[in-house]
Amino acid sequence: MTPVLELDDVTFRRNGKQIIDGISLAVQRGEHWALLGPNGAGKSTLLGFCAAVTFPTTGTVTVLGRRMGRTDLAPLRRSIGHVNPRHRLQYPLTVRDVVLTGITATNDIPMRWTPTPAEARRAETMLAAVGMTGKADDVWPTLSQGERGRTLIARALISEPELLLLDEPTTGLDVAAREQLLETIDGLDQTHPDVASILVTHHLEELPTTTTHALLIADGRTVASGPARETITTDNVSAAFSHPIAVGYDEGRWTARAKATAIDV
Repeated sequence: MTPVLELDDVTFRRNGKQIIDGISLAVQRGEHWALLGPNGAGKSTLLGFCAAVTFPTTGTVTVLGRRMGRTDLAPLRRSIGHVNPRHRLQYPLTVRDVVLTGITATNDIPMRWTPTPAEARRAETMLAAVGMTGKADDVWPTLSQGERGRTLIARALISEPELLLLDEPTTGLDVAAREQLLETIDGLDQTHPDVASILVTHHLEELPTTTTHALLIADGRTVASGPARETITTDNVSAAFSHPIAVGYDEGRWTARAKATAIDV
């Protein structure tokens, strides 16, 4: 089976500094990966490879069977959904219009562009999938962070991507909003079972229960990679974050506490 995404021994240097150093990754259809590591580990750069927006210094990136450097990137990027909580809007669009910008791959509705009836129906379906139907006519500035997060997931899904990238999607959310957003992400496993995803975070508590695999990195290198339960462990997380961390797991969710005060589960 051809991976949805394959990174083969990628490196990245900027201004003489090694940011990524020999990381490999293969993501199959329907898998849900967590990309974990401390600040400055190289997570954002690695996600740039996955999104087909950053070229590695050495190594190869193959997305949906097409190798970067040998394919037209514009249509390729339309097959990749990207959820970024720092999404910027120039105009106060409605929730419905924000979702529709996922079709045009723009931040705002293009001039003289009108969605087809099928596209409009698709937007309503996506709004329902993330529980935002009742907010469809609300404008972006009035939304809570959690509502924005769910809207951006609908925006990412409307173009029917094969790969979904979630860049710290729970940033700025309170506990209730975080849990609502994670429930939305978990629900995608049923509504979009073939979509592969990569979620970037440095908080274990922010991992959905549907997480299947994990890649832990530190200083631009792989610390551990593989099935989530085998990879997100006390030893591996402590190594990645250079601090003794006790990792717990209960009912599909992970926790992390300072090892001296926690019981390792």
